[in-house]
Amino acid sequence: MKKILAILLVITMMTTAAVCALADFEPSGNIEWYITSSPGGGSDIYTRKIIEIIQANGWVTNTFLPTNLTDGGGEVGRNKVAYTQGKNADTTILTFNSGDLMPMVVNTDNRIENFTPIAMMAMDKQLLFKGEHTPYNSFAEVLEAIKEGKSVTIGGSKGDDVATYQALAAELGVEETQLPYITYDGTGEAITMLLGGHIDLLISKPAAASEYVEAGSIQPVLALSTERYGGNLADAPTLSEVGDYKDVEVPVWRGIVGPAGMSEEAAIFWSGIFKQVSESEQWKTEYLDKYKLINNFMDYQTVKEYMTKYQEDYLASLDE
Repeated sequence: MKKILAILLVITMMTTAAVCALADFEPSGNIEWYITSSPGGGSDIYTRKIIEIIQANGWVTNTFLPTNLTDGGGEVGRNKVAYTQGKNADTTILTFNSGDLMPMVVNTDNRIENFTPIAMMAMDKQLLFKGEHTPYNSFAEVLEAIKEGKSVTIGGSKGDDVATYQALAAELGVEETQLPYITYDGTGEAITMLLGGHIDLLISKPAAASEYVEAGSIQPVLALSTERYGGNLADAPTLSEVGDYKDVEVPVWRGIVGPAGMSEEAAIFWSGIFKQVSESEQWKTEYLDKYKLINNFMDYQTVKEYMTKYQEDYLASLDE
């Protein structure tokens, strides 16, 4: 019995040593963090809040350089990160969401295998908002206008916003010419268009729209969810409350990846840092609660499996 315990102890010590060796990583130089949507949008807010929490707690003392690269619908930024090699691969990070993966696999040869998944931080959903120039006070009025043959324009970002719009149009049984969608580089740009009266409605996650709702510049008219939101979004009904329809929602995951060339030591290190962020009170109160997201942390091993399966399922859905 003592011999067996001794063997088990040795194995445990060897395993612990191996894990410590893998985790023995310290970043050097600046941290290049790329965001493939415009400043002020949901991904931008998400990224900068994570960086703020890391720096406030001193978990990483290196300088973070968040950079918005929106060219080519974000594909330029994704390519830049995917093919970063050598030492820089360990200090290059990309904000990567379900809304980034969907257009990427349709429009390019890039796949999740070209990256190193590091973490998932949260789940998100959308709403429709009206602005001061919107001629409709409710989504019921929007539906009435469409029945009368009028065209109602929706604006929003890429990927998951487009997928949610398409699901909404399909459930309503309307042609896209009746409910046209304009794609912008980020939600921030779409909000600007709504405020200027260039579109009738905006599709957005709560994060990007929150400050404008608080200021009274825009108002929610439809929750693209199976249940209403709370707080200052509570007045927006779900689709089933508006008419004889099923509720429409396309949950959005918010993740973080690195280049394919990132070392396992670096992936473990960054995954641990982001886990600390996800467990912090600042993350819960200043991001999740404020912007009404769901905490959904996954470490680098779990999120790799999740993103790979998500990609497989999405590619399969395109062939249906």
